[in-house]
Amino acid sequence: MSLACADHGTIVVSRNLPISSSQHIVFPSCRCPSRSQSLALLNTSPGNVVLDAACGRGHTTACLAEKACHALGADIQPQQIERARERFGHRPHVSFAVADLTRLPEKAAGVDLTPGCIDPVHCLEAAFHFGPAGRRAFLAGNHRVLRPGGRLVLVDFAWPDTALWTLAELDSHRLVRVRRGSSRTSRPRRPTLLMPLLPGSTSVPSGAGRRTLSLRWPGLAELAHEDWQDLITVIRAHQTLGRVAGYHALVCDKPAQ
Repeated sequence: MSLACADHGTIVVSRNLPISSSQHIVFPSCRCPSRSQSLALLNTSPGNVVLDAACGRGHTTACLAEKACHALGADIQPQQIERARERFGHRPHVSFAVADLTRLPEKAAGVDLTPGCIDPVHCLEAAFHFGPAGRRAFLAGNHRVLRPGGRLVLVDFAWPDTALWTLAELDSHRLVRVRRGSSRTSRPRRPTLLMPLLPGSTSVPSGAGRRTLSLRWPGLAELAHEDWQDLITVIRAHQTLGRVAGYHALVCDKPAQ
C-alpha cells in the first residue's frame, strides 16, 4: 500500500509513499471533529516527538505536550506563531516555529526534522488549503521525517467523487479553498466552528450576536464592519459546501522496516 494525493483534494491510496496500514474515518456532520477526537487517533506515548503541522495559535500543540510528548507546532503564518508563543511558549516540552509545511526545513525551533526523527505527525483542517502540488509536497515531506512505524493523522475537508456539483461551482470565489497565509489573520482559524452559532437566514448577525461570538474569538471585536461582513460570507460558503462535503480522517502508519 502507498499514499498519494488526488488533484481535487482527496487523499487516496496509490503508488507513491509506502504505508503499512491505513484507516479512513468519516465524521457524521459537516463540522470539524473536536481536538480531542483528532489527537486520540495519534495514539502517542510519553516521550514521543510530535509535529503539529499548521498549529495555528498552538492549543493543540500544548495539549500534546501535556501528554508528556515533545511537541513542535509549525505554521506558515508568523502572526499565529507569535500568538502561540505568547500563550504556550513558557510551558515545558513545547516549541513553535514559522515553517512552510510543504517545504520542511531540516531543523525548526531546535527540533530535528531530518529523516526518521518524528514519531507522529498531526494535521487538523489545514492540508485542504495547500493546493494539489502543496498536498503532494506535504505528504512527501512528512513521510520523510516520520520514523519507521511512525503515524500520520490527517483530518480535513473532503469532497465525494459522486457529488452532483463540482467544488469549483459551489466555491466559485474560492472563499473556502483560500490558500493558507492569504486569509485575514483576524479570522478564526477554523470558521466552521462559528457555523452552528449563526442564524439560518443570510442576514448578518446582530450586534449582540457579534459580541457573543467575540467572547470566544476576541479578534472579532476588532474587525471593521466590512471585514465582519466578509467573515460572514466566508462562513456561509462553508455552510454551502457542508451540505455536500464533510470531514474525514486518514490515519496512515509508515512501515516499521
